Amino acid sequence: MKTILATTYAVNPYKGSEDGMGWNYVCQIARFNKVIAITRCNNRKDIEQYMSDNQIQVHDNITFLYFDLPYYLRFWKKGGRGALLYFYMWQWSVVNFIRRQHINFDIVHNLNFHNDWTPSFLWKLGKPFVWGPIGHHPLIPSIFNKNQKFQAVAKDKLTWLLKKYFWKIDPALKKCFQKANYIWCMHDEVEKEIALSDKQYHVSPSVASHDNGWMPEQNNDVLHVLSAGRLVHMKGFDLTIKAFAKFLKDNPTCKAHLTIVGSGPEFESLTLLIQKLCIIQHVTQVQWMEQASLLKMMKSASIFLFPSHEGAGMVVPEALSMGLPVVTLDNCGPGRFIEQSYGSVVPTHTLEGTIDGLAQSLSNILLDKQKYQAMRYEARKAFEQKFHWDRRGEKLNEIYQKFINQ
Repeated sequence: MKTILATTYAVNPYKGSEDGMGWNYVCQIARFNKVIAITRCNNRKDIEQYMSDNQIQVHDNITFLYFDLPYYLRFWKKGGRGALLYFYMWQWSVVNFIRRQHINFDIVHNLNFHNDWTPSFLWKLGKPFVWGPIGHHPLIPSIFNKNQKFQAVAKDKLTWLLKKYFWKIDPALKKCFQKANYIWCMHDEVEKEIALSDKQYHVSPSVASHDNGWMPEQNNDVLHVLSAGRLVHMKGFDLTIKAFAKFLKDNPTCKAHLTIVGSGPEFESLTLLIQKLCIIQHVTQVQWMEQASLLKMMKSASIFLFPSHEGAGMVVPEALSMGLPVVTLDNCGPGRFIEQSYGSVVPTHTLEGTIDGLAQSLSNILLDKQKYQAMRYEARKAFEQKFHWDRRGEKLNEIYQKFINQ
């Protein structure tokens, strides 16, 4: 058993998204090796509380260290404001913090945030350096910006320009790629933006889920379409609503209901869209829900509709774990790992064509009972074989073994 030193900027066992992924990756490393995980001080209370309340054997292999920049270098950071700049500074400063601890370790791993456009400096420690999973959200295609708020569209385009700047110009990022001994790419767009031909790397999704149980047979009187996520432009909830309205129009005798779970700046505009399309009696909006409640809702849902433009999709493996077929877009996110046997990937050539494709996918899956039931079993099988958290831990151990054996 070796010791892995991992920088895990965002880790919280009580949260989902980036924080939850950080926690699960640390636990997966600890299944096979000892891990020293370095994270921010604001995560300490929840980590220690969780480890105190849950005496799990794998915790014996985990040591957490906590590091933040001095207050005078971080007083200006408030929530998401200034997060990128602070993360960059934290990544640069943590190297000296590690040196001062005089830690013995075998491999160093920059674990999260999961982006490929800000550098890690862990290669300076002179140990085999693993980076990833890394990736990025792609630029939202312009056809989906119609009728969107100017601020949301401008933010997406400015963020994309910032990513391009880092990829093309930032010398620290170039050095990071040169020095990385192994890179885990969460989708194939990483290869397109950065030359990896001379590196050891692989491409596979970063997202995963635990086994939360499922019900193989469903006899819902009403077809329950579920969609969940933060209500922002990137998540494509306007497409969710328009596609569901088209599905109802195409199948007027079908009993169906859409539930949208999530909060965010687009709540009001999405509410107005539901009213405009005259489907308010067929839609329920839930602004916030604990993860346990969302998983319970997934057990009673019929299908998961997720037309997001993002490059990951943490909620998708959770849906698959419940045996839910997934309908999504053809992009570098879920569109790359959803297969025809348990979902539908819709082309995005035109706005209307995309909406029609999403609606038709709902019809093709939900209205053929035999096909639908087969897809549920395939969704569950895909989760067990590809999207269970244990599969991520096994891949990590495989990567580490390349250097341990050397």
